Amino acid sequence: MARSESAQVRVHGLQPVQVLAGLVGLVYLVGGAVGFGRTGFADFAGHQHVMLLGFMINPLHNLVHVVVGVLGVLTASGSGLSRAYGWILFVGYGLISIWGLMLTGVISSNPVSNLGNPLNINAADNWLHIFTALLGLVIAIMPARKAVHVPATQTAPAGTTDTTATTTEERPGRGFLHRRRHVAH
Repeated sequence: MARSESAQVRVHGLQPVQVLAGLVGLVYLVGGAVGFGRTGFADFAGHQHVMLLGFMINPLHNLVHVVVGVLGVLTASGSGLSRAYGWILFVGYGLISIWGLMLTGVISSNPVSNLGNPLNINAADNWLHIFTALLGLVIAIMPARKAVHVPATQTAPAGTTDTTATTTEERPGRGFLHRRRHVAH
């Protein structure tokens, strides 16, 4: 087989990582929007006593959730982008988790105590941020679903039988993304 006709293994179809990134993004986008409905835009980084499902929120915290949500929805368009989003979640929310644990006194020494608590983080937020960081790691390292792609020959030489793949069909019981190649003999 010539180099241009060799089989290639490529990412195939909609990836589970894209669905997961889109869902995480959608949840954070909705949470941020609902949060803005509860807090409004006043006292942007203040310590409002407004809660959403047990999580302390303020407009800055809501803005972070909206940005994370929009980023998730946008990166769900590609497998590589979704994985990059996973790394962003892992690193970003991992750091925010550590900071939140220092703010709530779980970690006794807080080297950034002079920064205050502009995101209005409480213990419930810490658990959500830890979970989101771990979910980001899952998104980042989730294996891709791949398929072997064999290019079909354009025309067969005169007097020979074309034995290249001519059609594809779905394999029963394997899901709609798994396909089998038929060879004409």
